[in-house]
Amino acid sequence: MMLGVLLARAGIDVTVLEKYADFLRDFRGDTIHPSTLELLYELGWLDEFLKIPHEEVTTIAANVDGQLMTIADLAHLPTQAKFVAFMPQWDFLNFLAERGKQYPGFRLLMETEATGLIETGDCITGVLAEGRDGELAVHADLVVGADGRHSRIRASAGFEVEHLGAPMDVLWMRIPKEAGDPAQPLGTLNSGRLIVLVDRDTYWQCAFIIAKGSFEHFKVWGLRTLQDEIAQAVPALRKRTKEIDDWSKVSLLEVRVDRLKRWHRPGVMCIGDAAHAMSPIGGVGINLAVQDAVASANALARPLAVGPVTSDVLARVQARRTFPTKVTQAMQLLIQERAIQPVLEGKATRPPLPFRLFDRLPYLQRLPAMAFGLGVRPEHIRTEDAYL
Repeated sequence: MMLGVLLARAGIDVTVLEKYADFLRDFRGDTIHPSTLELLYELGWLDEFLKIPHEEVTTIAANVDGQLMTIADLAHLPTQAKFVAFMPQWDFLNFLAERGKQYPGFRLLMETEATGLIETGDCITGVLAEGRDGELAVHADLVVGADGRHSRIRASAGFEVEHLGAPMDVLWMRIPKEAGDPAQPLGTLNSGRLIVLVDRDTYWQCAFIIAKGSFEHFKVWGLRTLQDEIAQAVPALRKRTKEIDDWSKVSLLEVRVDRLKRWHRPGVMCIGDAAHAMSPIGGVGINLAVQDAVASANALARPLAVGPVTSDVLARVQARRTFPTKVTQAMQLLIQERAIQPVLEGKATRPPLPFRLFDRLPYLQRLPAMAFGLGVRPEHIRTEDAYL
């Protein structure tokens, strides 16, 4: 969506395909980091965006066996917005869609799912899709697969995936919030259990970390076991875990960390999770995807103005975004190995040394704030608004 809006803003005709009738799907990436908010500021859209209901977090804290530790302080970031905005992703997507509709070259097709690629010789020249009125073909100078970790575009293009592994999966669920509930740290590690809680004003969005492939065991053990596990981690929520009274209220995220060896071939490229599936650690997936989109728009806008782009241009996009992808995934894999794996194996927990240092020496909190808030090689808007 971000890439489509930026290209339409630059005067390129764009068609965005969205499989569903709306964006109202829960449990998607909902953390809008300062790096993404800075892009909205550069576009002149930040003030309007922040009028949408959201929560703002300026410090990142964790509770490790009852010890509250501050890990990152975003107050010193060199950005306009020095906080993470927690906002349902559907609101973010609706906001971008409305911005896109301001440009005559932007076309959004809802309830339209790409089913395959159109190939002419050795070049991709469009997509086949199933829409509201049946099958259709969308011809294009470039097809961009941004259809997630189960990408049909990358499979149809024959891209090779390198799997890096993940020891955990995540169970997402809602837990009612009551008046007077104290603020909760983002992460809680207690009694060998790991939970992330996101404040949604009227409810807590709860992410409960489980060992890879163990969801079926929980189903056999029953909901009472899951309720007890959550209550052991966050005792204040014990009475409310009974609201999780049916497995339909529990959503499984199968965590995977992977990346394509090659993101492109003539006429097609992948970005975001379709190019590199991220662990939910740090909530960086949506923000890395947005950075991919901006880098792609910066590189593609002028070439697309005159026709199909060459493989050299697509290769430059991959070359620019591969480094931040690899560094971010390496950090996630390290956290998985050193912090999460021992918890899942039931080993004794102790705050990691970096956590203890960040908590004791507040000026060091600026380092994880930079990594978390800005990421590696943050992009900037380089395309012009063709309609100003």
